[in-house]
Parts: sequence; C-alpha cells; structure tokens
Amino acid sequence: MIPIAPSLSLSEDEIEERFVRSPGPGGQNVNKVATAVQLRFHVASSPSLPSGARDRLLLLARGRITREGYLIIHAHTHRTRECNRREARKRLVHWIQRALEVPERRIATRPTLAARRRRLDDKRARGQAKDRRRPVTAGD
Repeated sequence: MIPIAPSLSLSEDEIEERFVRSPGPGGQNVNKVATAVQLRFHVASSPSLPSGARDRLLLLARGRITREGYLIIHAHTHRTRECNRREARKRLVHWIQRALEVPERRIATRPTLAARRRRLDDKRARGQAKDRRRPVTAGD
C-alpha cells in the first residue's frame, strides 16, 4: 500500500512501473542499464480515489494524462532504479494530494462605489493627458 493521506492509500496493483533507459547521469552504464522509471496510474478506474479528487486530478494533470486515462510519470534524475522508483511514487503522491485539496468557493463581490469612482476618475485623467499630447490645430 502507498500512503497518500491518513484516510487514503493506493494499492500496489493500481500502478504499473516500467524501467526504461535513462537520458540522465550514469556514464557508460546509461546505454546498458534501464534505470529510468515510467509509472502509469489509471486515474479513471481507480477505486481508491474519491470521485471529486479523480475529477480534479484529471483537470490538474491534463498534460500528463493519456486518452485512455493513464497518468504517466517519468523519473530519471537518479542513477539507480530504486531511487528513481521512489521519486516517481513521491510525485504520484504529490499529484494525488493536490487533487484531494478542495478549493474554496469564490464568493462573487462587486466593486464599491468609491472604487468605481476612482477608476472612472483615473480613466478621465488618462484621457485628458492624451488629449494634451495632440498637436494644436487652426480650428482650436
């Protein structure tokens, strides 16, 4: 189990990990050893995620989600498989924790009368300054 929040954890069966060749550090070994991790998590069919968090995760990570609904995370910053694996899981947990946060509803407000007057006064002053920049014509 992968702990996400005190009341939420993911099963190991819900994620797929593939090890691929890494473009990162590793010297001559980089072309021989598959140390980078490609973690795949099917957001749409996850039984662990609440529906609101699932929708927010699909919205938050829309650039990393495939058409089939998989969230894909690549980790290749470290030289070892295990460190990259930990890094990928840490990123997955971070994405899910962000999706679990329910945003506060915005209460619509209107500008005050004084704020509207200030805005119109500023607009009037800018217009007058622009008028003063114009060349004087014979008709004026």
